Amino acid sequence: MASTVEGGDTALLPEFPRGPLDAYRARASFSWKELALFTEGEGMLRFKKTIFSALENDPLFARSPGADLSLEKYRELNFLRCKRIFEYDFLSVEDMFKSPLKVPALIQCLGMYDSSLAAKYLLHSLVFGSAVYSSGSERHLTYIQKIFRMEIFGCFALTELSHGSNTKAIRTTAHYDPATEEFIIHSPDFEAAKFWVGNMGKTATHAVVFAKLCVPGDQCHGLHPFIVQIRDPKTLLPMPGVMVGDIGKKLGQNGLDNGFAMFHKVRVPRQSLLNRMGDVTPEGTYVSPFKDVRQRFGASLGSLSSGRVSIVSLAILNLKLAVAIALRFSATRRQFGPTEEEEIPVLEYPMQQWRLLPYLAAVYALDHFSKSLFLDLVELQRGLASGDRSARQAELGREIHALASASKPLASWTTQQGIQECREACGGHGYLAMNRLGVLRDDNDPNCTYEGDNNILLQQTSNYLLGLLAHQVHDGACFRSPLKSVDFLDAYPGILDQKFEVSSVADCLDSAVALAAYKWLVCYLLRETYQKLNQEKRSGSSDFEARNKCQVSHGRPLALAFVELTVVQRFHEHVHQPSVPPSLRAVLGRLSALYALWSLSRHAALLYRGYFSGEQAGEVLESAVLALCSQLKDDAVALVDVIAPPDFVLDSPIGRADGELYKNLWGAVLQESKVLERASWWPEFSVNKPVIGSLKSKL
Repeated sequence: MASTVEGGDTALLPEFPRGPLDAYRARASFSWKELALFTEGEGMLRFKKTIFSALENDPLFARSPGADLSLEKYRELNFLRCKRIFEYDFLSVEDMFKSPLKVPALIQCLGMYDSSLAAKYLLHSLVFGSAVYSSGSERHLTYIQKIFRMEIFGCFALTELSHGSNTKAIRTTAHYDPATEEFIIHSPDFEAAKFWVGNMGKTATHAVVFAKLCVPGDQCHGLHPFIVQIRDPKTLLPMPGVMVGDIGKKLGQNGLDNGFAMFHKVRVPRQSLLNRMGDVTPEGTYVSPFKDVRQRFGASLGSLSSGRVSIVSLAILNLKLAVAIALRFSATRRQFGPTEEEEIPVLEYPMQQWRLLPYLAAVYALDHFSKSLFLDLVELQRGLASGDRSARQAELGREIHALASASKPLASWTTQQGIQECREACGGHGYLAMNRLGVLRDDNDPNCTYEGDNNILLQQTSNYLLGLLAHQVHDGACFRSPLKSVDFLDAYPGILDQKFEVSSVADCLDSAVALAAYKWLVCYLLRETYQKLNQEKRSGSSDFEARNKCQVSHGRPLALAFVELTVVQRFHEHVHQPSVPPSLRAVLGRLSALYALWSLSRHAALLYRGYFSGEQAGEVLESAVLALCSQLKDDAVALVDVIAPPDFVLDSPIGRADGELYKNLWGAVLQESKVLERASWWPEFSVNKPVIGSLKSKL
């Protein structure tokens, strides 16, 4: 790998154009190419380069500065682009099994170009396709081939007009008719219409529809997924008994057609039931390979986590783009200085470093976590496909569900806050639409809601942890989980006796310090939440009321602290593994420590309830964050170079790799206002014709 870096593989990792960013690139403590190769691997870098090159050279993906497409045209264009992605065949089904991390890599590449494109491709191939693969059986494998040939186009229809998070209240029904061996899919009224379903508005031909499965004798067995054809693939006209349409313009991601559907006694074959978790015999008897309902539920939760895991990746790609734009801007934007004659880059100011560099560290930490959680999900789905009915498999499903339910809020909220900080850190220029930060903010916003409201999802994680503690208290069970995310709780009583003993900033500059603090924090919040829950029950509150009263100050921070600990733990282990090149250990260690301490600092008030004491603890924590920001300042541009896509994809004049901030911005403004060709009367353009050519070539 070192030889590849030294050899200067310009085809794979070309040098950046010379310009104002050279000064920071020269001061970096590491080789950005070496870090890119370590982080991604040569094969993944080539895979991404293939995708980016195809998009840049295909007229269908040409950028059109100043062009505001109508809603209809944008959605039509997005569908054609999605179709073209399948024609390129960047990722075959065989590749998905052989190199599963290429799946989120492809999604991130598409999302960096346009979130609507990534969402459309993701919902069809991964969410719809994954549901068919993980919840179906051999009889459904023919759908997988049709999905990747785009012979059918899919969507995932779970939520309804009147219910989303409360899936148990979903009212679409699937009654089995033994006489015809068919299920009758029915929406009892308009409130039961499937709603907000991505791809359903204009283009989906098939849907995985979740409905209450009922067999003769009025026996219902809860929600089960069915493959239902909703449109004719050739005409896109609705199928008989299906009313389907688009819900209209949204605040963002308007290239994605979110839709609704109602079913009036639509009959589908018995084989349309995705029967991995449960099936119905031709005679109408319900059967399930899971004898334990809890195990079946756990496996179902895990299989439904793919959408949330994918959203973590979608959120992080938005943060990558925002951080890349803001930090390149900050390294070239000069304001004020020690003398009136000298202005310095705003990145030199501690305030700017404190505002932006923790989000750069968050990109690296959360991106690594996102990949590792995706691989965990792949393990679960392979177990389901192989017929694994073990207790471990069910527990793996519950653990992934708990991690996905908390990591989606963490990633989407961190990105939401980070994009806003990046927008403000770029001043007025950040408010220009052409610099893309506003689009990123709007396109990321639904990630806080899709696949479950963030605050509601956090309850799933806190309930998981409370269930483990209750099991330990009543049965003496050990804290164990397949992914080992809760194993530290076995030392629960001893951890609560620990105190923060770091007295100097120098001793605090390691993510191990934050790890110890996080373990205490999770143990403390788990104990307090458990005690609060039992206290409310003893006071006469129902279980429903008691859990509601525990969420704001107990369950919510417990879930967030737990997932932050997991992210910090995984990234800490990653950057301290023996395979890390010596030349990269320092910068990766600083990123790990900064993300960990910055995240921990937001829990300072809770830490002072027993872990911190005196003013010094809080001061050391704050000073350590600032010290790490200062240490990473000269590495910031090189760290951005590792994660930023090509300029064509980044599509931000103030974030271009050459750092020619004002030239790029001025040229884009002239192009936007259509005055470039009419400016011959201005001396700069009439005398210096190459300037016009230079500006036009950059657009």
